[in-house]
Amino acid sequence: MAFRGWPDQALEFFEGLEEDNSKAYWTAHKTVYDEKVRAPMEELVAELEPKFGAGKIFRPYRDVRFSADKSPYKTEVAAVIGDGYVRLSAEGLGAGLGMWMLAPDQLDRYRRAVSDDSSGSKLEELIAELAGQRIEVSGHDRVKTVPRGYPRDHPRTELLRNKGIAAFKQWPVASWLGTAAAKKRVEDFFVSARPLGDWLASHVGPSTVDSSR
Repeated sequence: MAFRGWPDQALEFFEGLEEDNSKAYWTAHKTVYDEKVRAPMEELVAELEPKFGAGKIFRPYRDVRFSADKSPYKTEVAAVIGDGYVRLSAEGLGAGLGMWMLAPDQLDRYRRAVSDDSSGSKLEELIAELAGQRIEVSGHDRVKTVPRGYPRDHPRTELLRNKGIAAFKQWPVASWLGTAAAKKRVEDFFVSARPLGDWLASHVGPSTVDSSR
């Protein structure tokens, strides 16, 4: 089926889950999740994959092993599509694109590129252009001070402190969320944020560290 947005029941499902994050609630409303929450996400991912890359929907279960919060279920449905990200919760629809958690070798390449006057200035330009489109670019897991090996008075100190970086846009709940216009919003965001993704692909790239070691 074609993607036609998320019905009101999807938002109501998450509102209820926020109030009662229990197996009993989940079991009683599993059909609503499957048909009104996950199915539209599957349709959206399938329609965006040909243009933006392979997609995957995240599991609805939280990893509570190292968390003080033992709530078993995520109060959102989320998916990756290429190097983009989309999520739906009771608060509305969100989309992101970037590299949120850099591996050590990626982080080294990122910092070198930020420090370089040419590539670093280009990143600043891209961030300013996205800000002009009301798209926020955020740093992840920022260190408190300038990383070792870089001058404290570096003109791009704030960017150097990032251990990940991504563009993100959040839309509050509105009537268009229940229509195919939701796809257009995500698609337009991915196109707008593509230059940031290209910068990261060019200057950072995938990790070459053997994750099995």
